[in-house]
Amino acid sequence: MRSQARALALAWLILLGGCVGVELERSIDASGFELSGRIAVRYGDEAASGQLRWRHDRDGDEMLISSPLGQGIARIRRDGDTVTLSTADGGEYRADDAESLTQRVLGYRVPLDGLADWVRGRPSARARGAPREQRDARGRLEVLEQAGWRIEYLAYAPDSGLPTRLRLHYPALELRLAITEWNAAPGAN
Repeated sequence: MRSQARALALAWLILLGGCVGVELERSIDASGFELSGRIAVRYGDEAASGQLRWRHDRDGDEMLISSPLGQGIARIRRDGDTVTLSTADGGEYRADDAESLTQRVLGYRVPLDGLADWVRGRPSARARGAPREQRDARGRLEVLEQAGWRIEYLAYAPDSGLPTRLRLHYPALELRLAITEWNAAPGAN
């Protein structure tokens, strides 16, 4: 029963289109990046997809998840040591880290700390555990295992060398990212 409730929460967050369009509020600093693209989530037998916009820098993150039609669904913000998740129905939840917050609210973990490095094609110093890496002939990551996650790098942008398609696996959870736009600050890679 609990897994069904989690799956329904996941589907609700991805598919509900009750909010008007929302914009990112954070500014980007010289250590950060901004990306946008699509996200697909499979949790157990449930699956959903949507759009993703994310700004990251050393002081915080702001991640917006929207329906396939672009209506705001959820916003995850990290300001220093506080993470806030706001939902389309006006709910607002707080915790000290994104993984425990998303586990509590959504029923699955979003590895925000590690993800900021993983989407840039490198292991994370913030994620727990030593990384295991498999690289291609060009030295780019093909597979990275860290903090219980397995990240598969399916495509890279020819101009920037940044990943554009990733598949992340965690027990009973799969996240797929298709990054369509990168705005990495100089020296942020």
